[in-house]
Amino acid sequence: MPETVRADEARRLALRAQALLGAPDRRAGVPGLLRQLGAVQLDTISVLARSHELVAYARLGAVGRAAVEAAYWGRPPASFEYWSHAACVLPLEDWPWFAFRRRTWRGHEDPRAPDAARRAVLTRLAEGPATATDLGGAKRGGPWWDWSDVKRAAELLLREGTVVCVERRGWKRVYDLADRAVPPDLRAVEPDDHACRVALVRDAARRLAVATREDLADFHRLKTTEVGAALPDAGLVPVEVEGWTDPAWADPAALDELAAGGPRGRHRTTLLSPFDSLVWDRARTARLFGFVHRLEAYVPAPKRVHGYFTMPLLAGGRLVGRVDPVRRGRTVVARQLSMAGPKAVAPMAEALREAAVWVGCDAVGLERVEPPELAEPLRAALGP
Repeated sequence: MPETVRADEARRLALRAQALLGAPDRRAGVPGLLRQLGAVQLDTISVLARSHELVAYARLGAVGRAAVEAAYWGRPPASFEYWSHAACVLPLEDWPWFAFRRRTWRGHEDPRAPDAARRAVLTRLAEGPATATDLGGAKRGGPWWDWSDVKRAAELLLREGTVVCVERRGWKRVYDLADRAVPPDLRAVEPDDHACRVALVRDAARRLAVATREDLADFHRLKTTEVGAALPDAGLVPVEVEGWTDPAWADPAALDELAAGGPRGRHRTTLLSPFDSLVWDRARTARLFGFVHRLEAYVPAPKRVHGYFTMPLLAGGRLVGRVDPVRRGRTVVARQLSMAGPKAVAPMAEALREAAVWVGCDAVGLERVEPPELAEPLRAALGP
């Protein structure tokens, strides 16, 4: 019979794996955090800060923007951007394990990225790294997704691995030749498709601690059939998790920690990016925390339930509220905020004050609070 893991044990193991339980490793800083998380999702939306900055802040506290930028896009490169869960920053040492995905793009034809555009991109990059602007412009002149031929060519070359992004300037990708930017020892490793998927399933398990097949697939966006084929060689341990209807697998190191008494340490009280890897899998978030979380930024405003950029509140190892913040001058305004009950008031006030200070604000304002009877206690907790 598979080992049984209690629901609260699965939750605490997940928090530990995600660096949100126990004292943060400040000596390792943001580079160490990236290695622990395995993938940090990127997104263009910036409210209090961009998502990749919020991920570091949630775990390390008031880390400076320069430290985040240097960790992700410093020199010599220690990470690269590629399609994992979504567009993500990944540790550079993981380059070989995405070989199977790069191979699927080699020889891919796109009439909007003709061969002439690809040749032009490679000719320009032979002279040195370049942004899409340097290559001739990212857009045709229409909406943001109306890319130019050279931008599409650069992105296709990135997907197939001829081109890589290990740097950003002003949020713009800097394209470079993989032969120049990726160390030769990493480029020389070309695992077959099965080995890549086994490595990524094993990697997902380390970041999740305990996971269903669907959880493992979602982390690096594999197919569930690919996960199923990889599982026999991934070295994971089948487990049953109380309250979960689907079979699960555990990282052996997580079970060792559980046998030694389970993960212990201080719980972080913080607001999370909606793209944070703790909550980016909505079904898993509901299963682990009993918390329904959705990003509504792309939902028409009248149809939003919780707001534009809703950030869950993590406190005591549970998700106990959410807030849709915006900066207005020197004030962080909670346009819409909800809490699970009176016990969430103090941690919500703590998280809002800390976030305001981090982004250079000195006040917190409240608009809509749910339930309404908690508005005054929260204002009192926030102080003058």
